[in-house]
Amino acid sequence: MNRLAEETSPYLRQHADNPVDWYPWNDAALAKARDEDKPILLSVGYSACHWCHVMAHESFEDAQTAEVMNRHFVNIKVDREERPDLDKVYQLAHQLLTRRTGGWPLTIFLDPETLLPFFAGTYFPRTPRFNLPGFADLLVRIDEAFRTQRDVLGEQGQRLSDALSSLEPSGIAPEGLADEKLLVAARDQLAGSFDRAEGGFGAAPKFPMPSSMDRLLRHWGYSGKMGQRDGDAMEMVMISLTKIARGGIYDHVGGGFCRYSTDRHWEIPHFEKMLYDNGLLLTVYADALALGDDPLFEAAVRETAGWIMRDMQHSQGGYFSALDADSEGEEGKYYVWRRDSVKRLLTPDEYLLVETLYGLDKPANFEGRWNFRRRDAWRSVLDRLGVESEAGGELLRSAKSKLLAERDTRVPPAKDDKVLTAWNGLAIRGMARAAVRLGEPSWLRSAQRAADFVRENLWDGERLTATWRDGTPRYAGYLDDYANMLEGLIELLGAEWRDADAAFAKALANTMIGQFYDADEGGFFFTAHDHEALIHRPKPTLDESMPAGNGAAACGLTALGHLFADTRYLDAAAGTLEALRGAMEQYPAGHCTLLSAVEANVHAPEQIIVRGPTGGLDPWLDVAREGYRPWRHVYGIPYGCVEAPVYLPRPEDGGVPMRPTVFVCRGLQCSPRIDALDEFRETVS
Repeated sequence: MNRLAEETSPYLRQHADNPVDWYPWNDAALAKARDEDKPILLSVGYSACHWCHVMAHESFEDAQTAEVMNRHFVNIKVDREERPDLDKVYQLAHQLLTRRTGGWPLTIFLDPETLLPFFAGTYFPRTPRFNLPGFADLLVRIDEAFRTQRDVLGEQGQRLSDALSSLEPSGIAPEGLADEKLLVAARDQLAGSFDRAEGGFGAAPKFPMPSSMDRLLRHWGYSGKMGQRDGDAMEMVMISLTKIARGGIYDHVGGGFCRYSTDRHWEIPHFEKMLYDNGLLLTVYADALALGDDPLFEAAVRETAGWIMRDMQHSQGGYFSALDADSEGEEGKYYVWRRDSVKRLLTPDEYLLVETLYGLDKPANFEGRWNFRRRDAWRSVLDRLGVESEAGGELLRSAKSKLLAERDTRVPPAKDDKVLTAWNGLAIRGMARAAVRLGEPSWLRSAQRAADFVRENLWDGERLTATWRDGTPRYAGYLDDYANMLEGLIELLGAEWRDADAAFAKALANTMIGQFYDADEGGFFFTAHDHEALIHRPKPTLDESMPAGNGAAACGLTALGHLFADTRYLDAAAGTLEALRGAMEQYPAGHCTLLSAVEANVHAPEQIIVRGPTGGLDPWLDVAREGYRPWRHVYGIPYGCVEAPVYLPRPEDGGVPMRPTVFVCRGLQCSPRIDALDEFRETVS
């Protein structure tokens, strides 16, 4: 066993019995590299990464390859989910060195003195393949270059350092694009990459990109408010959501979405399931359901929320991180089906419905087996079979129950059971949004339990930690941890007010501003002011697999600032938007989350606060929550809550009736107190 055996990361522990003399990223490893003047071989991956497993089996478990690694390098293994700071910096360095996007596994070689990379790649095979050199041969050549070309590599490292410094987003001068034109530019850029036949953006591999769909949905909502409804924006969202929910990227038996589709048609996914994807998609699908009933979307939300609670929630409340793509060494084995086994499990009527709906009457689509994908609309399938909707729904529910029970007897994919603060924030937000939209209190309780877990186990009263496993919290929190948890807590407050959530939200905002905000240039750094110094300190602005930390921070602070009438939060949000304006103007479609904060400043906000006795607020809240109005924030705050905004009158002050009372603020004006439900309904409709 090497040094990874004592780590909390399941990914690092997967490599604990490699013949490679792995170190985690720590002072001892860096000192060894300096003292022995050996380059660092930095390998970054994560537990659910298919090609990470392939490279591990081919090279890191191979004694001859390991001998070369141990002789010439100090080998450091990093879990990118625990150390997103290292991943962000070295993925960016890889992009600058290779002029290609990176990915995982990330294989990068560092100078021991400067920690600047001089060679980078992703997956390398053990023997030459895919137009790539064999890994052991590559290692020998890299060691030789390090020994004989130090001056050249040093000059390259300096150029890389200069290039990293030039990427500071707050240093990009804005072009003066008006806010409305900036928002329209993002919409038009997304439309330019939209696949009108299959939904989604770009070509294969195709990712769901929930932040892009959220931007288009918000654009549609705001355009309607301005009297110029953008139907095309809505169509792009609805086509995408429909194709994704019908596609093989969705787990039609157990719920939940896989990471991405390997093809344009959403048919065959990369089978890993990540918590953050599912939290983000829950939010978008719940918003789409605000526009009207849709059985396909509702089923996806219900089944995904059920999967999160069933398979991804720790007994103490926190949400786990991911499920692997592989089972028993085969990608997708856990999820795919043979036609005969499905037929054997189901009644003839159940099988006929499943066969028609999921294409078992068509050729197998995954290595001689079937990965379920809806081939047609539900209504069309029922009409073809001559089955009534209610009877068809019961047949499908029964069939899925039997299939899930059978699947549960298989060897499941490995579960990454660490709890990540940032990812929990996204899942909390999605679960709470879905709970309110579909009236499911159990989902809300699940989200509240997760928030309580983070507060009790990853918060010391002043600072967050990023990850927890087996009772051990580790690593100082990053910007994403604070920003995503803040947004999750605000969503919880809108679903059901709890003083603990309100106090936690304010504490997170205060620490985030104090520890991450750039008081000189504006915007938030990804790492805290007292964090370990790395070769670059990024300010993330672009949405990637998760919303950009600066975007989530600006959105969360704007909402919190209006709720508590606290200008510190509003000023930090405004300063962030001003500092990062140039980056947004360079590529609007890549900054969808930041643009939501811009939009909140362009259009007057609307805030509705319902006060009254506990248990008497629901009829009022139901009225306020009707429809899709992204500019509206609704809170029900029972009398007696100590964390209620100070500007609200309290019963003990006199003059406040004990029946429900509503305060409606639009823009810079607030209405008189409303005590009649009919008057309130007319006011907010």
